[in-house]
Amino acid sequence: MSDSTAQASGTSEGIEFYGADWCTDCRRSKKLLDELGVTYIYHDLESEDGAPERATAISGQKHIPVLQFADGTFQVEPSNAELRAKVVELGLYSE
Repeated sequence: MSDSTAQASGTSEGIEFYGADWCTDCRRSKKLLDELGVTYIYHDLESEDGAPERATAISGQKHIPVLQFADGTFQVEPSNAELRAKVVELGLYSE
């Protein structure tokens, strides 16, 4: 499931990544960001107090991963193509 990029209150810089180690989509998105050399702050929903509530507050749903970007937008369960396009748009990676 992939939501289109939507508005949310932004982070000061970079990407706030909300996920869990057991989540296949989370592992896939982390792998892509790591391969592209894009830095992010990872919030483990299983171990970080308040992280699940923040992720839900950002996206309005319980699906993960939730990625919140510095421009105030977020993505939920983005495909690799959607996530790559977003980091290129933000200037965090150039092709």
